[in-house]
Amino acid sequence: MTDEKSMNRAISGGIIWLTGLSGSGKSTIATHLCKTLIQANLKVEILDGDQIRSWLSPGLGFSKADRDLNVQRVGMVANLLSRNGVLVIVAMISPYREIRNQLKATTHNFIEIFINAPLEVCEVRDIKGLYAQARAGNIQGFTGVSDPYEIPLEPDLICHTADETIAESVSKILQMLSKMNLIPSLQA
Repeated sequence: MTDEKSMNRAISGGIIWLTGLSGSGKSTIATHLCKTLIQANLKVEILDGDQIRSWLSPGLGFSKADRDLNVQRVGMVANLLSRNGVLVIVAMISPYREIRNQLKATTHNFIEIFINAPLEVCEVRDIKGLYAQARAGNIQGFTGVSDPYEIPLEPDLICHTADETIAESVSKILQMLSKMNLIPSLQA
């Protein structure tokens, strides 16, 4: 339960940017985190990389320039929402460190969370078979196989999803957001 005073602390907004390989758990954590924040009557939105690309960046491919432009567009939308008191959860591979650092420097309350799972674990979790297709040469420029993923050097938080449950990862995020005075103290 939250009280009125706690709720007033949680209206500054923020961008909770979940970055990691495909299959690391970004979307799953985002969904569970969002449910917890909604139950606390906080304003929250999810911008999921898989879903948002089709309507925000439909003409873009997967070159570095196109990926960077897609991340910039998502960052701009997230920043607009954040500046207006919304907690925005972005679940996006966003493989390049430079563009993530640029967003961190130019957006409102940007929090970078590295969803860390070994490539082997991500491949086992891959229900779409994308890693297998990439390894077979059917998908070019696939992050983690034929295109790099640049691990964040100084993320605000790391969730080790091969070793933590979803609830443990979400709890770590909630604790950090509470310490930053973006939300009241909540349980996953």
